[in-house]
Amino acid sequence: MNNNGIDPKKLSGLLNVVSKKLGVSPDKLRSELEAGKFDSALSAMNRNDAAKFQQAVNNPKMVERMMSTPQAKALYKKLSGEK
Repeated sequence: MNNNGIDPKKLSGLLNVVSKKLGVSPDKLRSELEAGKFDSALSAMNRNDAAKFQQAVNNPKMVERMMSTPQAKALYKKLSGEK
């Protein structure tokens, strides 16, 4: 996965946290994300959230804006264990 400047340890930590919440292995989650698939994530969401997620994935500018918000940065720090 192209880490786009993200520390590989933090990325692995984030994948571990998300994979536990979804009930899939970190390796499976990583391979799905690298392939552009979101089957595990979508199957764990309700229909409305899954539709919103799919819409966001199809709009990279929207994702970029969302990930640059202070709330998204704070969530990333919390999930990755960064202080």
